[in-house]
Amino acid sequence: MESKAEPERVAKKPVPATAIHNLIQKSQTLNRRVTKKPILHSANQLTRKVGRSMDIARSRSIARFAPHPVVTPQPIKKISHDIAPTKHPVVTKAAVKQTAKNVSAATSSPTHKSPQIIKQEAISVALATPKAKKAKKSFFKRRPRRFAIIVLSVVTLVLASYVFYLTMPSLSVKVASAQAGISASYPQYIPDGYRINGPVTYSDGQVTINFTANTGNKSFAIQQIESSWDSSAVLNNVVRKKVGEKYLVTQENGLTIFTYSGNGAWANAGIMYTITGDSPLTSDQIRHIATSM
Repeated sequence: MESKAEPERVAKKPVPATAIHNLIQKSQTLNRRVTKKPILHSANQLTRKVGRSMDIARSRSIARFAPHPVVTPQPIKKISHDIAPTKHPVVTKAAVKQTAKNVSAATSSPTHKSPQIIKQEAISVALATPKAKKAKKSFFKRRPRRFAIIVLSVVTLVLASYVFYLTMPSLSVKVASAQAGISASYPQYIPDGYRINGPVTYSDGQVTINFTANTGNKSFAIQQIESSWDSSAVLNNVVRKKVGEKYLVTQENGLTIFTYSGNGAWANAGIMYTITGDSPLTSDQIRHIATSM
């Protein structure tokens, strides 16, 4: 068998590259006017369910697929919300009043001041207003208890001094009478304008109390002498020897009192009393002195 002759291979001539590049080529740039606007797919279209919900072709010969579960709708439970907090009527009323006040203040002023301007004005007013000096508390307000103690001490001292002043003549007379050996006494009545003068003097059986006028140099003395004389003896031995028959007789509280020229004399319980001096004492004053001893 004769073998078939192989076809002759025709040698191709090489084509230069410049010839290919010089050919007019079609533009590859995307023309927006011609190109359709891309369709945006929604998320529901792009997402595909996985699992049983996937779209899978089911063969009729397969019968072991589980039936679709029947979902029974459950009743929706109503959620009970808590009662919202409510404002007290008084608070609401106050808030309404404050809002109305702020609105009226805002409408009355043509311009609103900034917080910085308000602060500067407040500082200016505070600097312009002189600060009142704080009053320094006195010693009495700072230490009321000590002040009360001082006042009480002073009052006690004054009362003690006054009592001592009143009782001092009586005490002096008692001391003098004890030293003299007689029962002397101090008069409870002293004529106005006279005071005791000096200490009470004494000697054996005798006590003398001197008085002087507050103004001037007039004075008188009360002498208490131990004696056994009665009223008749006093009249004869003392009164008549000095003034004769120029005297007055006053009887009161069992006493017979003789007065003459601002002086007086009487006797009582073994003691003779005499009032002598240059003071112009009246008979009534001498009588009051005698009955108060």
